[in-house]
Amino acid sequence: MERLTADERLTLKTGAFGAVFLVSNAEAGMFAMIRESMAASGALADAGGVVKEALSVGPLPQLPRDSALEIEAVVLPALTRAVAILREKSPEEVEAYRSVVLTAAGRVADAHRGVAPAEAAVIDRIRAALDGPA
Repeated sequence: MERLTADERLTLKTGAFGAVFLVSNAEAGMFAMIRESMAASGALADAGGVVKEALSVGPLPQLPRDSALEIEAVVLPALTRAVAILREKSPEEVEAYRSVVLTAAGRVADAHRGVAPAEAAVIDRIRAALDGPA
């Protein structure tokens, strides 16, 4: 297992936090967003090893704020790149990262009146990004 660079940790963090942000923004509502962020933080806190270090050390990622498409254009490639980084440097952590991201996204979607179709569609795109290029 090789140590991750600061840039690599930021890529993992951008993917994970960005995935949560995408799902949270799929359905509007301020109270929902608060409940969702609490649900996601529990899942992200459950991470261990290299994944936990990457998600808990260093600055928060800077995500675009203008549109969901711009956010997806940053987050989905970051997820694919994060899996590639882990495959190269810490292959035993790939499944943990995928699981943490998908669990956090699922908890966010389910935190407010169950999973809406828009949230399910975003989670499908997150899962595809985590599975890598087709």
